[in-house]
Amino acid sequence: MTEASASASARAPEPIPTDQLHFAMPPQHASVEDERRYRKERLAAALRLFGRFGFEEGVAGHITARDPEFTDCFWVNPFGMSFKHVTVSDLIMVNHRGQVVEGRYHVNQAAFAIHSQIHRARPDVVAAAHSHSTYGRALSSLGELLEPITQDVCAFYQDHALFDDYTGVVLDEEEGRRIAATLGSHKAVILRNHGLLTVGDSVDAAAWWFITMERSCQVQLAAKAAGKPVPIDPENAARTHEQLGNDLVAWINYQPLHQQIVRSEPELLG
Repeated sequence: MTEASASASARAPEPIPTDQLHFAMPPQHASVEDERRYRKERLAAALRLFGRFGFEEGVAGHITARDPEFTDCFWVNPFGMSFKHVTVSDLIMVNHRGQVVEGRYHVNQAAFAIHSQIHRARPDVVAAAHSHSTYGRALSSLGELLEPITQDVCAFYQDHALFDDYTGVVLDEEEGRRIAATLGSHKAVILRNHGLLTVGDSVDAAAWWFITMERSCQVQLAAKAAGKPVPIDPENAARTHEQLGNDLVAWINYQPLHQQIVRSEPELLG
């Protein structure tokens, strides 16, 4: 070894210990007030993202977040307000009877009928997301489940269901109970002739599942229109689901989107 190469080797940078590298994880909160504020900020940001992605159709669509203190109540976007305009201060809290207990806007009755029953049936669910997105509606009209044809869609492998019925706009709690029963322990349900609904243990997870599910619908429709997709075999699909299908992975995947919307539209936190 020459003197020059020995000197260069001696100056080689030392690797930084991994415990000193930043890696975002879901935060812990010291009080219910802090947790409530956090959930509301994430909810407003998720609604803004849904608006950015074109997921709203008139007044249809809603994301809910369970209140951390009054767990039979949830926060939701105001009826009639564009996803693109929602701020934290616009959000309303609704009780288990569908009555607004905080805020000054009406609640979407379909949001209450569906989400109240899901939150009641699934104590583990913090947030639920539903909207009339284009590709979700298209796939729902076929009455099909998502197939394991890409790595990303394996997050839903044997972890979503089909509500194989349509009776009109969901306005009564009995219909909401049927949807909740079909969802079962899964992370998502395709509502035939209607659209997608996803749930998670955080707003971030529920929003990510909806976004990636919508994209998976788009991929499946495009792939089948182009030819015959090659499916991932069941063993590998199940293994990939174990790797990608939990709510922590969803939370991590969602962070770049959250950063984008908060930095570009900081007024949403007002």
